[in-house]
This record gives sequence, C-alpha cells and structure tokens, in this order.
Amino acid sequence: MEKYAHIEKEDPEVFGAIVGEEKRQAEGLELIPSENYVSSAVREAMASGLTNKYSEGYPGKRYYGGQEFTDSVENIARDRAKELFHAYAANVQPLGGANANIAAYMALCAPGDTILGMDLSHGGHLTHGHPVTYISKVFNFVRYSMKDVETGEIDYDALLETAKKERPKIILAGFSAYPRTLDWKRLSDIAREVDAYSVADVAHIAGLIAGGAATSPFDYGFDVMTTTTHKTLRGPRGGMILTNGGGDAERAADIAKKVDKAVFPGLQGGPHMHQIAAKAISFKEALQPSFKTYAKNIVENAAAMAEVFKASGARLLTGGTDNHLILADVWSSFGISGAEAETLLDNAGMTLNKNSIANDTRGPMDPSGIRFGTPAMTTRGFGTEASKEVASLMLNVLKNRDEASVAAARARVHELAAAHPIPESFV
Repeated sequence: MEKYAHIEKEDPEVFGAIVGEEKRQAEGLELIPSENYVSSAVREAMASGLTNKYSEGYPGKRYYGGQEFTDSVENIARDRAKELFHAYAANVQPLGGANANIAAYMALCAPGDTILGMDLSHGGHLTHGHPVTYISKVFNFVRYSMKDVETGEIDYDALLETAKKERPKIILAGFSAYPRTLDWKRLSDIAREVDAYSVADVAHIAGLIAGGAATSPFDYGFDVMTTTTHKTLRGPRGGMILTNGGGDAERAADIAKKVDKAVFPGLQGGPHMHQIAAKAISFKEALQPSFKTYAKNIVENAAAMAEVFKASGARLLTGGTDNHLILADVWSSFGISGAEAETLLDNAGMTLNKNSIANDTRGPMDPSGIRFGTPAMTTRGFGTEASKEVASLMLNVLKNRDEASVAAARARVHELAAAHPIPESFV
C-alpha cells in the first residue's frame, strides 16, 4: 500500500504537510542538537493499535481491564531502560522531558521548597526554573552559572556557598545549551553536604551516556536522572525518569515509589502506550554494540565542526565542545544576529536554532548566538570530513550572506543529503 494512502484520501491538507516535511528532512540537514531520526520500527510502533488503549496505573495495577499486552510492553521498556542506564528503577510514562522534570520535582519537593539549577542564560533549560514557567511559581528556584564563559568552567565554589545558604531540596544538574562536561562528582558531593537530592537532567546527552561516550551521573552517586527519549537517544519524542538512589537500594526504592506517584496520578492520566512501545524498541536499538560507535561518532563530528569554526576566528561559547552541541556567538563573530543566521542557514538547507548566549545583550527572539549539533547528521552516516564540510558551508553563508552563497550551499547540501539518506533501521 502506498505510504500514507489513508491520510491522502481522508485529509489531503494534512497529507500535504506530512509529505512536505518528510521531503524537507530528506533533502536538508538537521543540525538542531535536540533533533534526530527514528527507525521505521519506532515509527510503526507509534502508529500501532496501542494508541487506542487506556492504561492508567502501572503494570499489574491498572484501573482498566484488557491490559495483558500493555503490561508486557511497559515491563519490556522499563527493564531495557534499567539495563541501558544501570538504574534501580525506570518510569517510562512521562510524555516529555518537561513532564519528567516536573514529576521529579513533585516527587522530591513540597511547594515552596528550593531547587538549585543552572541559569538558563548559561545553558540551563526553561524547566530548571525560568520565571516564565508556571513551575517557577510552585518551587523556589535559585541558580548557579559559569565562572568563565570562554572555558565553560562552572563556579562550583559559588554553587556550594549558594547551596549552604539556600539549603535546596534538590541540586539540579543538566542543560540544554552547554557544550562541556559537568563535574558530576562535585555536584553529587555538594548535594550530600547540604542533604539535598541530586537530580541530573540528561535529556541532551542520554544517548552519549548509553553509548559510553559520556560519563553517567549514576557513576558518581546521583539519586535521579530525568531525560527525553529522543535527541541523542534516537527514540520517539517522550520522557523518562531513572532512579538509582546514590547506589543505595533502600533509598532508590523510596525515591522510585515517590516518582511513580508523582507521574500518576500526580501529573498525568493515561500513559501513551504506543509511545512506550516505541521507547522499548529504541532502547533495544541503543543496547546494540553499534550504538557505542554511533555515540562516539556524534562527539567526534561535533569536535570536528567546532575546530572549523574556531579556525575561522568565530567565537564559540566555552571555547569548543565535549559533547554533541556547539554554541556560536554569531553577533560578535560575523555581525549577524542569531535569528538572521537561523533564517539564512535554513534557506541553505541547514536547520539549526537561534540561541541566547551568556551575558547576551540581545533579546531571546533575536539573540546573539546559534546552537547546532551532530546527532541527526551522524545518524545519516556523516563522518568527520563531511561534518567539516558542512561547517565550512555554514561559515561561507554566514560570512557572505548573499543569494549566490546561499544557493551554492543549498545545492551542495542537497548532494550531501542524497549521499547520506536517512536510514530505516539501526539493528
């Protein structure tokens, strides 16, 4: 049967949008570090009959009947997640990373409690307590930041002093735009010193941790990890909460029980079982030996792109990257805003996002920086040389900013995309 035949027949408008988006993805390059491609198996699970089923509760403790297969799917997903991340427990029901973070806060804190997390302008995430979010009205968020934006060094001494003063219930580690490695041990030690829970939001680097290309907070005594299941993990869009209790089984069991209650009934109703099935499949894919090579290649490709930018004289926040993402100051480097750069590069077939940088003098909708990364490119088989070429194409567009440069880059991008088709299977 022709792909999307039923959609084409029933709703040509939606069909056109879907086909257009898939064409855009196939012919262009996705450089947004939080985006990736999933396997055909994951996509099939998302479109399966599991989408019809309500499964409020947890395996063996559901509120509706007819759960023998949904229980099986969720148990498979939980077991694979625990194996993948060496966790005591896994809750695979969160509908997204934001839901996972909020559920973790609800599990471990009472309204009004203090949470110490990374400042958004220094790489943190909206759900780490930015004032525009509703959750910031429920909990008292205080922030830590970088000591040196040129190297990315976190001011851990100031973080410790803040923790002693504020006595947070949670020390929250993790980021959405920070290209370096956090000192998990120092953060874990600080949490213990002030009797706080240690929670790591590893949404961006979960795949790197699973593939052994980044260290795991659990190796340094963290209590909880929250994550999305897409990004570097290359699964469906969704969230997950992993518990380890600092390696203490009794502490881990207590936290896991609190987490389960916070997710359901605390925050969500019926889980999306088609999504959980897709998560289970992606976890199996990530358990394959080939995933370690994939994770390693993501990091190598990002480092290669960063070196090309640095060689051109461009300013990179933190001076480079240890992971999958790069944050460039295009305003000081090229005299162009992040929003203008995003549009120019999008026109050239290279999709990334504008991004605020530390101490940014420009507004969030037209900031000084851009954020880009290598998870999706690496899925398509790009190596370091091809990644360097993409970086050079980006620089040529950013420097010249004329129609000829954009057109030339777009033509080459189409050639590179055709030579690196989106794969259908990773197993």
